[in-house]
Amino acid sequence: MSDEPEPERTPQPAKPARRLDARSLRGLAHPLRMNIYELLSLDGPATATRLAERLVENTGTISWHLRHLAEHGFIEEETGRGTKRERWWKRVDVTNELNTADFRDDPDTRGALSVYLHELVQQYFSRVVNYISEDWDDRWRSAGTVSDWSDLRMTPSQLEALNAELMAVIARHTPAPDAEPAPDALPVVVQLQSFPRKERGTA
Repeated sequence: MSDEPEPERTPQPAKPARRLDARSLRGLAHPLRMNIYELLSLDGPATATRLAERLVENTGTISWHLRHLAEHGFIEEETGRGTKRERWWKRVDVTNELNTADFRDDPDTRGALSVYLHELVQQYFSRVVNYISEDWDDRWRSAGTVSDWSDLRMTPSQLEALNAELMAVIARHTPAPDAEPAPDALPVVVQLQSFPRKERGTA
């Protein structure tokens, strides 16, 4: 066993980001489109046929939603792969940023925002349920965590600072896109939910 410290990882440059506006939010805020987008994000490129099989949907329906996602800039065709009849689709390599305050005074977008947030939380929940219901060996089971901390009291600026620090830690552990993964490495999902809770009295 070597006594030499592991080299410190350099945080990777952030991906290009775009702030979702009302039009792009409405383009994504649909349960099936969000499921399609999640599969392409987590598992990489796929065809309408493969997605239809996984989502137990009609291929034509999936194709329509794929075109809709592409129109709004969330996915794109993977060039040089597939045929005219069997197109491969992939997620656009951009980080989508959503600020709910942007839509606070826009009644026409409130419905889309509600659908988006509901489906997003449902996806997070489903990932955790899948993890705890699957059979993992002891190494992976002890490495994962489902934790919460409820004894913090913070101001908005303190909560923002906490989230920024956590994001920086994740960035330091994010490998470069061209890095060769270790032989025993698996994809890992890190979900972060931090939010204020309204105090409720006992009366």
